[in-house]
Amino acid sequence: MTDSLDEKIASSASGPKKVSGDGVSVEQHPIADQIAAEKFLKSKQATQSKGLGIRLQKISPGGTV
Repeated sequence: MTDSLDEKIASSASGPKKVSGDGVSVEQHPIADQIAAEKFLKSKQATQSKGLGIRLQKISPGGTV
């Protein structure tokens, strides 16, 4: 899902902001809004994943008994 969103943002950035022809006009969302939407979706996806995002381990030095 995020790959297609990244591709859409890249193609949107390379294309024109507003196009009109034959009485029809099309305007895209601003790039800043698209990037904010991508950040929101990625943060939403990160909160739904299992785990805490950190790993706790016990470290014991090798020279002591």
